Amino acid sequence: MEKIIILAETGSDLSKETAEEYGIKLVPMHVSFGAETKDDGTFPTEEIYGYYKRTGSLPKTSGCVPEDFTKAFKEIREEDPDSKILYLAYSAVTTCSYQSAKIAIDEGEISGVACVDTKQVSAGQAAVVIQMAKRLREHPEWDVERAAQEAERVSRSVKMCFVPETLEFLRAGGRVSNGAALAGSLLKIHPRIEIRDGYLQAAKKHRGTMMKIVPKLVKDYIEEQQLSKDEIYLIWSPGLEEKTRKAAEEAAYESGMKKVTWVQTGGVITCHGGPGAFGIAGFSKN
Repeated sequence: MEKIIILAETGSDLSKETAEEYGIKLVPMHVSFGAETKDDGTFPTEEIYGYYKRTGSLPKTSGCVPEDFTKAFKEIREEDPDSKILYLAYSAVTTCSYQSAKIAIDEGEISGVACVDTKQVSAGQAAVVIQMAKRLREHPEWDVERAAQEAERVSRSVKMCFVPETLEFLRAGGRVSNGAALAGSLLKIHPRIEIRDGYLQAAKKHRGTMMKIVPKLVKDYIEEQQLSKDEIYLIWSPGLEEKTRKAAEEAAYESGMKKVTWVQTGGVITCHGGPGAFGIAGFSKN
C-alpha cells in the first residue's frame, strides 16, 4: 500500500486543527501589505481591514511560487521518503500556484506527485481536500493515480457561492466600478459570486440586509444545487454578525442538513470579499 500525503494551499482556508487531524500539508499563498509580504495564515485577517482603513489601498494577494512547493516536497519526503503526494490545487485560472507546483516538480525531477486542479477556492477547495482525506482512509489500497481520479470526480461535484456584505473591497480591487459600489451601498444590493469551472462569476443579485438574505440563500442554494444533506460548509469573514451566522446554521438544519461546518476566510479570500462576507459550499447529488 502507498502512503499518500495530501497537499493544498492555505487559500483553501483549512484550519490548522483540520490539517493536523488528516495529515494534510499546506503550502502558503501570500499577502503583500505595501512592501511587506506575509504568508497567508500567519496573521489575523483583521489586519487586512486595518491596512485598508489606514491606506485606502487593498493588500495584494499572490499564489505560491515554485520555491514554496520545493520546500513542501522536501519536507514531506524527509518525513516519509516513500510517500506519494496528491496535490489538490486552488483554482488554476485564478492563481499561479498550480503552474508553480508543476515547475517545482519538473526542475526538481520529483516523482510520485499527482496534481489535480480542484477548480475551487476557499471552502470549496477545503471540501474536496477533506472529502479526499476521508476517502483515502476508507480505501488504503488506492494508489496515487486512483486517488487523483477520485479527486477529479469529487471536485466536479462541489458547488460554492459567496455574497459580500459590502462592495467596497471589490471596488478597491477594481472588480466593480465606483458607481456600482455606490449604488450597491444605497440600494443594499449584494451580488452572489459563484465558482464556475474555476472562475468567480457574478450570478444573482440579492437585496436587503445580510440578516435577511443569508438564511434564504442557504435554503435556496441547497435546493437549487441539489446539495447532499450529509454536510454543508458555511463560510464567513470577520465582521459577519453572530446572529446572522446563527440564522444561517438554523436554515441549514431546517433544510435537512446533518452536519454544518464553519470555515473562516483567510487572507486571500478576505482581500476579495471584504468584511462580513458569507458563503456556502457543498456537494451536488448530481
